[in-house]
Amino acid sequence: MTRSKLAFDRPIDHLRISRWDDPVVDSLGHDPRSPYVERYWLALLGPTTTFLVRRLAAELEEQPDGFDLPLQEMARMLGLGLRGGLSGPFYRALARTGQFHITKAQGPAELAARTRLQPLTRHQVERLPARLRAEHAEWESRSAAAPTPDQQRVRARRLALGLLELGEAPESAELQLHRWEVHPGTAHEAVRWAQSRRSGEPTPGTVTPLPAIPPRPAPRAVFDPAGDAA
Repeated sequence: MTRSKLAFDRPIDHLRISRWDDPVVDSLGHDPRSPYVERYWLALLGPTTTFLVRRLAAELEEQPDGFDLPLQEMARMLGLGLRGGLSGPFYRALARTGQFHITKAQGPAELAARTRLQPLTRHQVERLPARLRAEHAEWESRSAAAPTPDQQRVRARRLALGLLELGEAPESAELQLHRWEVHPGTAHEAVRWAQSRRSGEPTPGTVTPLPAIPPRPAPRAVFDPAGDAA
């Protein structure tokens, strides 16, 4: 299925922003205002795009059904304005949200935006400065070595969701979690959560996020934030 693109040949006044719901990333990801994003994602996105993503997440918290984003006002709030038009710094920052799969186009003038950012991939970690790569490896090691109850629940939910998506029946998925030494109560709750996620119903309970340690202009004038990351 081909994704729609934001495509216009001149700056526009408003952009419609809606939520990008993703069960896995929403459960395992990091709030854009978290120390993890500030410490690690910032090095990849740059400050303007990071602040833009934070503002979108904050607005979607207050308006979960979506909102109209006045682009000139947002650009000024980020200290940029719309200088340079479609090749200027604000539109490039907006495009980077699509390149890193933080937003996706829903139509010619609408973006769906994530409210949580996924943990960095191995390839992305390799692009960090050496000091941050070492810190990220330490953070991953600490998280794996001594999981908190919330981390154990997150892991169980992720495994349960994966099993159901592979076609396992709920009872079989729960038994498999037992074999993986997940506590029976945690396994039961995780399967119920995964079933609710897959059916689109309200999910029981909440998930605490995992803890964290504290361009060039496009060659053409058509704006497209849905391209692949560089």
